[in-house]
Amino acid sequence: MIKADIRTGLGAFRQRLKRGFLDWSLRRSPRLKQLTLSQRRIYILPSRAGFFFLLLLLVMLLLAINYQNNLMFAVTFLLGSLFIVAILHTYANLSGIGIHFLRAHACFAGEQVAFDLMLSASGTRQYESIQLRLAEGEGCAVDLLEDRQFSLSLYQPAECRGLLRAAPMLIETFYPLGLFRAWTWIQVDLQGVVYPRPVAGGSLPDLTGSGSGEQTLARSAEHSGAEEFAGLEQYQPGMSLKRVAWKNYARGQGMYAKHFVELSDNQRWLSWQFWPELEQEARLSRLTWWALQLHRRGEKYGLLLPGIEISPDRGEMHRLQVLEALACFGLEAASDSGSAEQHS
Repeated sequence: MIKADIRTGLGAFRQRLKRGFLDWSLRRSPRLKQLTLSQRRIYILPSRAGFFFLLLLLVMLLLAINYQNNLMFAVTFLLGSLFIVAILHTYANLSGIGIHFLRAHACFAGEQVAFDLMLSASGTRQYESIQLRLAEGEGCAVDLLEDRQFSLSLYQPAECRGLLRAAPMLIETFYPLGLFRAWTWIQVDLQGVVYPRPVAGGSLPDLTGSGSGEQTLARSAEHSGAEEFAGLEQYQPGMSLKRVAWKNYARGQGMYAKHFVELSDNQRWLSWQFWPELEQEARLSRLTWWALQLHRRGEKYGLLLPGIEISPDRGEMHRLQVLEALACFGLEAASDSGSAEQHS
């Protein structure tokens, strides 16, 4: 029991120490779009293998002193020199790398946001086994050998809708011998949009009625004023002579009139007033699903939220506008009220 308590206490102390060092490191690293790693940003310490190597050197040195063995002295000092040289090579494997943060990709809640960045090598130096990861995501390893630039994406889980700022990025290396760890934490100046998770369900009202503003639940058959030729019909007395198909009459085919139909553009509205029995997040998820369905069908659709109205349209830009409105709905007001409470 006592050993378990000691182990738990040491683990908690180690976590607090790591967190304190991370906070101190991030305060020294403002959010930037691009940067080049230098001695002011790179930290280096022996790795776990490096500490065992130091312990081994100490044991070998004590044995050499005790037995006065010149060969053991030579091996100890040779390995010690190798240990010192490894410091320079491990540091040089990070120094001079340029990092450019490019863009963030949108995703749905429950997926992962992708953050694109590009690494560039300095001069003719080669970099091997560079490991990168976000604090809340999985990592990857890259080499900068023949290719002087390397583009990659890092992923971060997105649990909730809204704007997700990239977590701090860790870049580290143990190259060449694994005796030292050189690393740094970088604040990424990117944020991605997390859309509500689409959940199927419900049905849209029929295209009937023609309200306006937030009173509208569905709009239909908004006439554009344009007409399209639909065919010929038997001429009836009283019809306009402009509609007579004179070419057919000249061929002796009889008196016919051209029939036109007025084009109509069916437009659907996605309204906050639909499905009042659902909670806010469930309602946003359902509106998201229907927005995706209408986009796939190629229909025109608009969005009505409290304080937000997006006119009916179609296309990729319209889809992104609607999804972003759903993603950020209600979050700005919550953040403003939170900041006001902090100031008070």
